[in-house]
Formats: sequence, structure tokens, C-alpha cells
Amino acid sequence: MAGTNGKQKTVRDMILSLALIGLAAGFIYLLVPHDDHAPDIQRVDYRVELLTARRAAAYPVAAPEGLPADWKATSVRFQGEDGDRWHLGYQTPDGQYVQIEQSTQKPADFITDASQGATATKRTETIGDRTWTHYTGGRYEALVLEGTPGSTTVVAGTASFTQLTKMAAALQMS
Repeated sequence: MAGTNGKQKTVRDMILSLALIGLAAGFIYLLVPHDDHAPDIQRVDYRVELLTARRAAAYPVAAPEGLPADWKATSVRFQGEDGDRWHLGYQTPDGQYVQIEQSTQKPADFITDASQGATATKRTETIGDRTWTHYTGGRYEALVLEGTPGSTTVVAGTASFTQLTKMAAALQMS
């Protein structure tokens, strides 16, 4: 009978240890913040970069005018050494992403890169006085404007074609 008492102590000690570990894990879980909403992305002012790009680029640089205030510019860059590449990124009112990309690079390579692998469809859309081609199937949906003097323009992102069209309609090239 002496052996039975030792086994009971061992099982009881194990259960107490597990309970203590469970309490400690629960306490740590309560201390760790659990914020599941996406962080607020900061708005960027792209006016200086736009002026720089418009002076340096060999083509008319596109930027939107007249978008509602709830469209938030989030990223901007001009890379003169990389095919005069212009990038302007926006967050849409519903949290999706839209970017304007322009470059003097070879159109096929540039479009694949800017649309992240999308391919041309047979669908075109006239927006303003320009004809844009729909691209789909990549990470982004895209509208592509070819044939502009010296560059290719891509409006792409996770947003719907409706939002991409809104951005393309707002573009002013100068």
C-alpha cells in the first residue's frame, strides 16, 4: 500500500502543475494586446516628387486630380535611373490599393511587373479620350494605356475595376 500513495501524489502534483501552467498562460494571454484591425496608413504629400518627376521624365507624368478626400495617397517615388519609372500609390475608401505606374521600359516587361503578372484580356474601355485595356489574372487587376508619347501607363491594384476606372478617369498628364 505504500507504493499506491506515492503514485497518487505524483498524479496530483502533475495535475496541479498543469493547472498552474494553464493559469500562467491565461494571464500572459490577457496581457498581450489583441488589436485585429489594420493599422492606419499615413497619407503622404506627393507634390514635390510629382514636380520633380514632371521636370525629369521624358513623358507626361500622370497624377490624379479631383479625387474625393477619402482616397488617401500612401506611397510615391520616381526612379530616373530605372526607365524613368513613376509610382503613386493610393488607398481607396474601402481599404483597397490602387497604384499608378509609368515607365519608358519595354512595355511587355513593365506591364507584367506593374500588374504583378496580369495578362491582357480582349476587353478595352474608353475613359475620357483614352482607350485602356483590361488586364487580369495576376495579383492585381489592371488598366493599361499604351501608345502615349514615350511611356506606358498602368493603373493597377487590389481594387475593383470600377475603382481603377475612377482613378484612370482622374488622371491628368503633364
